[in-house]
Amino acid sequence: MTAPLHETSAGESTATVVGAPDASGTPGAGDAPGTKAIQGRSPWQIAWTRLKRDKLALAGACVVVFLILVAVFAPVIVGLLGHPPDEFHEDQIDPLFGTPIGSWGGISSDFLLGVEPVNGRDVFSRVVYGARISLLVAFLAALFAVVLGTILGIVAGYFGGWIDAALSRVMDVMLAFPQLLFTIALVSVLPNSFLGLDGSGVRIAALVLVIGFFGWPYVGRIVRGQTLSLRNREYVEAAQSLGAGRLYILRKELLPNLIAPITVYATLMIPTNILTEAALSFLGAGVKPPTASWGQMLSKAVNTYESDPLFMVIPGLAIFITVLAFNLFGDGVRDALDPKGSR
Repeated sequence: MTAPLHETSAGESTATVVGAPDASGTPGAGDAPGTKAIQGRSPWQIAWTRLKRDKLALAGACVVVFLILVAVFAPVIVGLLGHPPDEFHEDQIDPLFGTPIGSWGGISSDFLLGVEPVNGRDVFSRVVYGARISLLVAFLAALFAVVLGTILGIVAGYFGGWIDAALSRVMDVMLAFPQLLFTIALVSVLPNSFLGLDGSGVRIAALVLVIGFFGWPYVGRIVRGQTLSLRNREYVEAAQSLGAGRLYILRKELLPNLIAPITVYATLMIPTNILTEAALSFLGAGVKPPTASWGQMLSKAVNTYESDPLFMVIPGLAIFITVLAFNLFGDGVRDALDPKGSR
């Protein structure tokens, strides 16, 4: 009874005719004359076909997969190619100026991306471990926002009335709330240990909850708008006429048709969360030192960028490449799932 996720674009068929005559009027080889077999394609198969044609999106997806693997296997990678991220190497630092010995920030075969000024920590190891923090916070915050926004958005759109009005006003208030200032204020009063977590674990949990909590209204608005347009469709009315309950309609009729826009927005929300986490770490509201973080590395580089500019460039490039890869992949997913797209 559930309707298709979306219609196909003009000129893009959802079925393949096997054994149809070719341009000369001759039936396909091995097929009896006049027989036709229809091979249907699901909306997700059509979307995958469209996505495969987008080379930029596939390149972004490859970079995203690579970054996830780097974050997951960070201890193995650092053990093979680097040094422990919190280990000091004062012998790599000029004692007079506090800058790395050698050119290009101390890059060598032992230190692939050089060392940090003053303390000599391995930049490569800290960038690799920093990917863990950025991706962990970004993915968990996006998951939290998507789950909460989907539930409240579909409830507001389907039930309407005072429920829709109340939830819509809550969304408006949340969108107007100063997220950055609230996060900084909250982190500044957090205890060192909370609910079994301590140190950076408390900060990571706080970042996930705050970023996700302030992100759900964006998802909620999209889901609410889509639900308003879907709740009066024929298949929903048919389910109601057959005696289906509200929970069944929400779960079986509406939610499957909302997966496409939810997926698109989730892929585009992750790079925004990465930038938010980096900004908070840059301002001192992120993870606690000595835990590695890209934003924290940029904050330290502000004091040494004149003598060691590479220390600022490397974490900046890591953020730029990660966000760009997610955006390219997210744009490709959006175009692939868009039934009216031209790509």
